This record gives sequence, structure tokens and C-alpha cells, in this order.
Amino acid sequence: MNTVVVVGGGPAGMAAARAAASAGVPVLLIDSAPKLGGQYHRQDHTPGTEAFALPDGVEYLPETVVFAVEPVPGGHRLHLRTGRADGPGRARRRVGTAALVLATGAHDRALPFPGWDLPGVYTAGAAQALAKGQRVAVGNRVVLAGTGPFLLPVAESLIGVGARVLGVLEANDPIRGWFTHPAGLAAGYRKVPELAGYLGSLARHRVPFRPRTTVVAAHGSDRVEAVTTARLTRDWTVVPGSERQVDVDAVCVGFGFTPRLELSVAANCALAGGFVAVDLAQGTSVPGVFAAGELTGIGGAALAADEGEVAGLAAAEAVGADVDVPRSALRRVRAGRRFASGLDSAYPVRLGWKSWLREDTLVCRCEEVGYGELCRAVEQRDARGARSLKLVSRAGLGLCQGRVCGRNVAELTGIPDGAAAFSRRPIAEPVRLGELANLKEDNG
Repeated sequence: MNTVVVVGGGPAGMAAARAAASAGVPVLLIDSAPKLGGQYHRQDHTPGTEAFALPDGVEYLPETVVFAVEPVPGGHRLHLRTGRADGPGRARRRVGTAALVLATGAHDRALPFPGWDLPGVYTAGAAQALAKGQRVAVGNRVVLAGTGPFLLPVAESLIGVGARVLGVLEANDPIRGWFTHPAGLAAGYRKVPELAGYLGSLARHRVPFRPRTTVVAAHGSDRVEAVTTARLTRDWTVVPGSERQVDVDAVCVGFGFTPRLELSVAANCALAGGFVAVDLAQGTSVPGVFAAGELTGIGGAALAADEGEVAGLAAAEAVGADVDVPRSALRRVRAGRRFASGLDSAYPVRLGWKSWLREDTLVCRCEEVGYGELCRAVEQRDARGARSLKLVSRAGLGLCQGRVCGRNVAELTGIPDGAAAFSRRPIAEPVRLGELANLKEDNG
């Protein structure tokens, strides 16, 4: 139980593991990907090309998922499976710890619109993963749409693998947004060269950047063949007469990120504003559980790494190490959070997106639940909680278990505390029934 367990191998998780190991305590780093780095530092799958090294004292388990976490005296017990989810004979293991660092990151948020279920419509993160990990372009003629600075590196990645990017459509007006939050703008001054580099790349490749514009519909028979773009008002309703159709063979959408809260909710960590609430040492409301990175707010890789360093040192202290968290790290975290607050102000998701929907627009793609069905479930059958809405409409009961649609369903139907409602599941990752039946045989 004196081992610090870190879940997540992105910037936050790697920093936490290194910091805890530097304090002289054993560390177990668990990551679902085959290589370290997370989405930001995603590596290709070429064997023997690891870009990151871990210090002595860190045991690293790649391709490993934590499918359940349970409280035990003095800490928590984690149930693990190592190996491909669809492969036979996955290795099983059970580990206990008095200090758990959750750095599970976030995934893209996609907003529904007519035609978003067509093949050829991707999330921005999926497009970048294919470009970085496989050197594959999602299409030859690609439009990016959504909000947030993440669209810019995705555009660069697509250009790098030969795609023709027809435009980057930003639903907000980020310049005006940043100047309404000068403290956040000042805190992120180190990002200016990076931003300038991305904008320079768009200019060199003649990729237009269009603020207050987005994709409001996709068209095609077997796959996407065209999209309708439109200018938006400040609240994201369509400016009448601004619609135009663009021929494409792929469209990538990203409207910010949704934190992966399953393990945090399972550990009973308190949430605030849809994220895990933490104190100055990245401690959650549950003793011995720490959180870092996009679980606590979307602020970029640098903030995630700084939070991970603080969390790793605090976790090491929790298992008996004599350490002090450097004030410089705490200052960096504070500055990073000011920048994150600026991001939130400059790139909000406005409620006008609901006006893009038609009655037959799918909201839950797994179970093919349309917007009209959701409305009727609330209005006619009084399904006003997450559980009743799932049972009545089936939204959130499919393969993704609400990871993609849950936040949108909650906003469309007024379900309170939607972040927790669609993240509360005893089994956090897919496992076979046979694996559940053999839980008593797990070692640890």
C-alpha cells in the first residue's frame, strides 16, 4: 500500500510518476495506450521508438485499463486488465494503494447536427490521432469546425499528412473573448509563439480561418459528400442567409473537451462545474486520492504537467515520504489556471447550438435516439433524471455508455449534474463476463 499508483500516461500522469519517484517511493504507472504521451504527445506505433523515459522506481503498465476502483481500509483497490480489449487471455491484476493519482484526461466533445452520423465525420482528436499515430489523413478535402485552439494543431497535423484543409471554422470570436479576460491572456503569454506558428502554417498553406462560423449540417448518401456552413450570432444561432454548401470528403469537429470522470466518480470525488474539485496540493475530497490534468479543468499540456508534479509529490508525502512541494510549481499551477479560465471565457459553448437540430437529428448515435424522441421522453413521460431518461429513451445505453452523448443529452433535457450522471458506472471500461466471474482469482 506504500506504492503511489498513477492512472494515465499523458503529460499529467508522466509528471506525477516522475515527481513521486524522485521522492524515493515506488510508483505504478498505468496507461491504456501502447505508448506514453497521451493525446498531446501521441507517438506513432513503430516498435522501439519510445520518446519518453521513466526514472528508476516506476513500474509501467501500457495497454492496461482500470475497470473498477473500490475503497478498502487505508486506501483503494484497483482492478486491472492488460492487453487488447478484443484479445483473448488478458492479464489480470489487482493492486491496492494509499495514494492514487488520477490523470485520465479528456476526450473531444462533439455537438450533434443533421448528418453528423455519416461516415467521414470525425472528431478533431480522432483525426489528429490517425495523422500522428498512423500517418493517415481522414480525407483529401477536409473542413475543421468547432471552437478552441485545439483546431489549429489538428489542421497542421492534417496538412502534414497531405490533406487539403479547406478551412478552420471557429464558432466563437476568440480575439474579442480574450480581451474580455486580460488576466488569462497575460497568464498565457508563453503560448503566443506557438499560436503564431500555427497561424503562420495556415497562411503558408492558404487555409482560411473563419471566426463566428461553423458546420451546421453534413450531406451524403453512404458517406459525407458536402457540408453546410453558416455564420453565427454571438449566441450561436445561424445568421439568416449566410449558409453555403462546400464539397468535402471529411469533416472534423471539436467543441472543447469532456473530462473522463468515470474513476473519479467511482472513487466518490466531489465535482465542481463538471470537473474534479481539488485543493492546492491537487487533493480531491477523498483522502489519498489526487487528480491532475484535464480532469480538473482544460488548460493545456503545460498546466497538466505542472499539476501532475504537484500531485505526484503530494501523493508521495501521503505514503510517508518527506517532501515539500516547490513554491515555483504552485505558482505555475496558479498561472496556468488563470490561463485555463481565459480559455473557458474565450471559447464557450453557446446554447444556440440547439437551434441547429431537427427532430430527426440523432443525439445518441449508439442507440439511434433522435432529438424529438428525447423531447418526448421528457415532455410526455416525465423522464427528468439520468436513469429514467436512459430507460425511457435508451440514450446513453449504447457501446460508449454516454461518453459521447451524455453531456449533450443533459444540456438538451435539463438533467442536473449531467457530468456525474453519465459518468457513474461501477464498470468503467468494457470487460468480458468471464473476466468478471474470475475476479476472486485476481492476485494482489
